[in-house]
Amino acid sequence: MATERKLARSSKNKIIAGVCGGLAEYFGWQPDNMRIFYVLVSIFSAAFPGILVYILLWIFMPRH
Repeated sequence: MATERKLARSSKNKIIAGVCGGLAEYFGWQPDNMRIFYVLVSIFSAAFPGILVYILLWIFMPRH
């Protein structure tokens, strides 16, 4: 039986707001790998869009 995946902020894999932890749980990644990936994508996109997206996800992603 397949389980339904739900995108939500993590309460157990949390450093700032649980956004990267929630994304890691959703995609089946390790939380630290997701954080590294997110930081690298943010740096290579001139940082500002990555920070803005993080804040928006923080606001709109429900908590676990």
